Amino acid sequence: MSYIISCCTTTDMSKEHYEEANIKWIGFHYVLDGKSYTDDLWQSRSPKDFYDRIRALADTSTSQVSVGEYIDYFKDLLEKYNEDILHICLSSGISNTVQSASAAAEMLKKEYPDRKIFVVDSLCASSGSGLFVDLIAEKRDAGEPIEEVYNWAEEHKRDVQHWFCSTDLSYFIKGGRVSKVSGVIGGIFEICPLMNVSPTGKLVVISKVRTKKKVLKALVDKMEQHAFDGLKYDGPCYISHSDCIEDAEFVRDLVLSKFKKIKDIPIYYIGTTIGCHTGCGTVALYFLGDEREDA
Repeated sequence: MSYIISCCTTTDMSKEHYEEANIKWIGFHYVLDGKSYTDDLWQSRSPKDFYDRIRALADTSTSQVSVGEYIDYFKDLLEKYNEDILHICLSSGISNTVQSASAAAEMLKKEYPDRKIFVVDSLCASSGSGLFVDLIAEKRDAGEPIEEVYNWAEEHKRDVQHWFCSTDLSYFIKGGRVSKVSGVIGGIFEICPLMNVSPTGKLVVISKVRTKKKVLKALVDKMEQHAFDGLKYDGPCYISHSDCIEDAEFVRDLVLSKFKKIKDIPIYYIGTTIGCHTGCGTVALYFLGDEREDA
């Protein structure tokens, strides 16, 4: 039952975690002040260095993995391991990378007729997709066939709940997702957007909450509302943040105080690709729950 689980670096997990879980990865690309880099899971740049640049309002942009890069990446895996591949992509509601990966997989069929490459549009982002990939890897390790795991992934990807908030609107204004007027008013009145990822994998604003403490608590309130079995939930729970560790730890401690069956909540940095769009001050909470709805 051996096969390769693969993903993009936009799952925002640590390099050590990928290696321990035997998950392969390919890096997105980002630009800081005109210079291009590949997201390499903080190997060549520390989170502090990156987010210091972000706080200085560096000019940023990102680019997905190209079809040619996917072809080279998949070919390398096939040549090294001679195993089938299950690759999980960043949500199509955020990026077109799933089309590139699918095109590459289709092009390699003739060259590797005895191998299969399955591509999943996760409809997830950041460490939410990381949580999803971990579940898939666990099924592989339990001996479940690749076709069954692929079908399970397609059926259950909307079970991963994503709840975000941001206490710094600088990059939301810079990227045009929040108007300058709304941003100024939000700053004056300490208004923080509460967001989630929709059923179609898009980041949407659900409400606007006044004060940071209230919006951080709102993340946990949403978990209580949507997690499987409510406060009895004992499944995986991850947190990611864009250089606001105190806020992430506040959310973690609040979850642990309410959800008594949860023993551990890993906290990860939001990676360079997604961090280019969120800026600093974003905290996200991920868990398994009822299938995502539009509101």
